[in-house]
Amino acid sequence: MMWLLPAILGMTLLLSCSGERVQATTEEPRVTEQTGSAPIEFAPPSPETIPGSRLGEEIRLGYQIVVNTQEYAKPYVGNRLNCTNCHLDGGLNPNAASFVGLASVYPEYRTRSAKVNTLADRVNECMERSLNGRPFPPDSSKLQAVVAYITWLSRGVSQQAPAPWRGLQRIQSRRPIDADNGKKVFAGKCAFCHGVDGLGTMAAPPVWGPQSYTIGADMSRVTVAAAFIKSNMPRSWGWSLSDDDAYDVATYINSQPRPDFPGKGNDWPKGGKPDDAPY
Repeated sequence: MMWLLPAILGMTLLLSCSGERVQATTEEPRVTEQTGSAPIEFAPPSPETIPGSRLGEEIRLGYQIVVNTQEYAKPYVGNRLNCTNCHLDGGLNPNAASFVGLASVYPEYRTRSAKVNTLADRVNECMERSLNGRPFPPDSSKLQAVVAYITWLSRGVSQQAPAPWRGLQRIQSRRPIDADNGKKVFAGKCAFCHGVDGLGTMAAPPVWGPQSYTIGADMSRVTVAAAFIKSNMPRSWGWSLSDDDAYDVATYINSQPRPDFPGKGNDWPKGGKPDDAPY
């Protein structure tokens, strides 16, 4: 329910003041040196600013779709994930591909599709790739609601001002990746919530198997998964794993079976495919 948003917002602001680093990089390069603008602060809008109008209803519905995707967008979902499993805290967590400010960078050219994507396009990419589902129709009220929610979270964020929390903060492994060590780390740090078989529990979603994200999802790339794990896992204990362990467990998780993505043959038609793409 929408009353959760103030609590989530308060927790997010606490995290942003806790000393955790929130720098981020994305698939698409961001050039900040040439803008002449200083990075802006992470400051999501207050829920009190949601208008008491039809737009406000859309924003609230968008929030519900993000945090309760299984309930509010079930016909479009093909696994057991919710949007908030990756975009933690309803997209408000600055360390987990936050939605704050995201609307300000779209439309945006993306090398994977080799075209300019709208924010609605990006939402539908997640529906197909991460949720193993199908896209919302262009005129769908649910799609419009998610776009309205992200747009509301982006109020006051300029295209010219770099948002250092965008995406995930990438890390580097300082030694050869060790999937066997990753299996041990998973057993010790992850299995309690995600299950010893990785298929999920009541506490956390599946990280492999038929109900998890597809090989076409960003999370199927080891560099992306390692960055997410490093800054967010175990839940509420982000930054507790070493960079090496984060890479090891990401490699172990992404070496397990997961759904295929039928449209993968159309990706990166003009080049630029990342080295860690799993196909």
